[in-house]
Amino acid sequence: MGYLIIGVIIMLVSMAVSNRLKSKFNLYSQIRLQNNMSGAEVAAKMLADHGISDVKITHVEGQLTDHYNPANKTVNLSESVYSQRNAAAAAVAAHECGHAVQHTEAYAMLGLRSRLVPMVQISSTIMNYANMIMLFAGGFLFYRGNTMGTTVLLVLIAANIFLTLFAMITLPVEFDASKRALAWMRNTGVVTNNEYDGAKDSLKWAAMTYVVAALGALANLMYFISIFLGRRDD
Repeated sequence: MGYLIIGVIIMLVSMAVSNRLKSKFNLYSQIRLQNNMSGAEVAAKMLADHGISDVKITHVEGQLTDHYNPANKTVNLSESVYSQRNAAAAAVAAHECGHAVQHTEAYAMLGLRSRLVPMVQISSTIMNYANMIMLFAGGFLFYRGNTMGTTVLLVLIAANIFLTLFAMITLPVEFDASKRALAWMRNTGVVTNNEYDGAKDSLKWAAMTYVVAALGALANLMYFISIFLGRRDD
């Protein structure tokens, strides 16, 4: 029951932040850039200004699905960013290029996050199966006399350690990418003061989604640790 309560709370907070982000993105999408540059053009300029020529800018489907892929060095911009010419699109495009700059400069936290990806994928798979098991047999597994329950808890704790570590490391990576993007936009005059304020607010709410994810991961980890310690003390 405790796990379900935590899950519901995290889900509700995540939905609230996500809705706020979409609202802000839609608001600042109405602020058309005076230089009339598209998100793709902003991205190309930022990469060029940093001397990066081996990163490709591509177009992906969806809204707010933008991401940088260090494996194939691509800045992937969504439909609402790639060809749009507004403050929100500029902010997102510059942010993703911030990751490309991190990669080029061998930013330590980005490298560490990339190395954790395989373990995070395994941990996510474990948690997916665990959620189904706990739904039907959670009480039985966590009963203190059940040896299998102890093993399951240890596996869940290990999986959540990796998920929490990944979420925590993601925070400085995302904040740093936004910092680089905003500094570049201001220093180059790509955006006006009004456009800059909209871009900054957009990235602030985008960052909040990662903060919520990190807090959720930490809450899950602490929940399973508390159950394990409770079993040990019985």
